[in-house]
Amino acid sequence: MRQKQKYKDEELVAGCLRNDRQIQEQLYRKYFGSMIAMCLRHTTDREVAMTIVNNGFLRVFKKIDKYSFKGSLEGWIRRIVYHSVSDYFRNKSNTLRFLEIEDRDKPMDSNALDDLYLDDLMAMVDDLPPATKEVFRLYAIEGYTHVEIGEKLDISDGTSKWHLSAARKKLKIMISKQQETQRYAG
Repeated sequence: MRQKQKYKDEELVAGCLRNDRQIQEQLYRKYFGSMIAMCLRHTTDREVAMTIVNNGFLRVFKKIDKYSFKGSLEGWIRRIVYHSVSDYFRNKSNTLRFLEIEDRDKPMDSNALDDLYLDDLMAMVDDLPPATKEVFRLYAIEGYTHVEIGEKLDISDGTSKWHLSAARKKLKIMISKQQETQRYAG
């Protein structure tokens, strides 16, 4: 029976920078469970989730030199895999309006958004009032139109638009508060 060696994140990053396939496999195995769980929150199709996770890890290995040990390695990987989720669904549907946290083409400023990962955002979404949360989820994550949401929830499309606007305003306030907290905690 092969004994599994445990590596520290620093060793995993260094091995990946050397393009060591065994170390890459160890990094993949270490974080696969949490990444597949995240993807399965967005799709019930396990094959799609596997595709997304594998695309995400491919990006991780290509961008490992960008990891600067600010924040956790898992959080950094989560952000990259999250973008793979976003890209997958954006490419599969012209009408899907997937929530973007950051602009990947611009380096992020050092602020609370550096530490805002999918789990943080979803916790904020969970704090929204029930009807607003449901409209936000259906529109921003699942890609329904306001007309479809109206039919599904038995509300007008105008009411759906109002809930989406309210969700965005409340989320913006929550993110600002988190930035303030990070500023004073740091």
